[in-house]
Amino acid sequence: MTSFEKWIINIRRKFHRYPEPSFEEYRTQQRIIEILNRLGIESDRIAGTGVVATINGNSPGPCIALRADMDALRVKEEQTDLNRDYISQNEGIMHACGHDGHMAIVLGAARYLNEIRNQFSGSVRLVFQPAEEQPPGGASKIIEEGGIDDVDAIVGLHIFGDMDFGKIKFKSGCFMASSNRLNLSIFGKGGHHSNPGDCIDPVFIASDFLSSIHTEIQKQINPSKYAMGIGKIEGGEQFNRTMDRIDITGSLRTFYDEDIDLIKSIIKQKLDSLMNDYSIDGISDAPEYEFEILRAYPVLNNDEKFTSAAYNLLKEKFPEFETDNNSKPLFGAEDFAFYVKKIPGFYFTVGTKNVQKNIVEINHSSKFDIDEEVLIIGAHILKTITIDFLNNPQDYLQ
Repeated sequence: MTSFEKWIINIRRKFHRYPEPSFEEYRTQQRIIEILNRLGIESDRIAGTGVVATINGNSPGPCIALRADMDALRVKEEQTDLNRDYISQNEGIMHACGHDGHMAIVLGAARYLNEIRNQFSGSVRLVFQPAEEQPPGGASKIIEEGGIDDVDAIVGLHIFGDMDFGKIKFKSGCFMASSNRLNLSIFGKGGHHSNPGDCIDPVFIASDFLSSIHTEIQKQINPSKYAMGIGKIEGGEQFNRTMDRIDITGSLRTFYDEDIDLIKSIIKQKLDSLMNDYSIDGISDAPEYEFEILRAYPVLNNDEKFTSAAYNLLKEKFPEFETDNNSKPLFGAEDFAFYVKKIPGFYFTVGTKNVQKNIVEINHSSKFDIDEEVLIIGAHILKTITIDFLNNPQDYLQ
């Protein structure tokens, strides 16, 4: 193992041992700043717990940004044969989505690029972003505070546990879905279970709604175009009393904004119908409902020209890895989408699944881990794209 490989693996493991949730990445921020200082790269704090830095080449030229997310999840990590030496020391918090690897990869690319900064013109912006996991996310704050000012293009990546090791996937245009939160409250008429005729039970209304809403939506929208699920249902206090209300929270993901509006309309029509079906003469103020869709992250659209150039480069420079440039859009969502609404960008995924090493858990699992060789691959990919972009910006930009 080379000194670089030992260095980047050690960095990832230290991040993994001390994970921090969204907008609480203070130790992580300080660690990034210390590493950049040792590399001779000056940095600044941004967006509360984020970090930005710039590597300047030998002369003026275009600027490309490399972005890594920093936050961990509120997941209690389970010990395995793999993580004994670096299992989370922060109870109930875990880097279960690979952001520890993302930070190490960008730092690895930064080390490469800083060592050869006299060999290229232009500059490289390093963006370490807090709070990708928690809408409204940290990307908007990075943008608001000038983190990508004067940047011509931006690149990001994600390690995926359900993709074979080394496989690279992306596509031009829509690559990841929008993320939206559903909030629904149904109000009935509470009372004693012994007198059901004097009550309007919101549980029955909710049950009818949940059992039928997908069928109603799929009459107008192909199931491949959306994903909707319920994450939380709350209601009631007393076992023998009909409750007054039930609260339902879920998520909706689509690849097109117009589908969000259509689904919202279908849901409201269904709810209006149910209110009529469950109404009782003599009760005028029930049943009723409150419903909203809160927009979180928009659709992530990869820039067409940048993606085409990156694909040609990756096929040439990394022939040993399978590169899929026409994968199906993912229902996963990413606030990297905010960056590519401002400037051209390219987001790709890299597989880390390795059955031989028993690295098979998917992202967000309490046993999630990575084949750490992906760190070296990721750093080389980012370095390669960066250098080619700075040398040939006309191939990447409109």
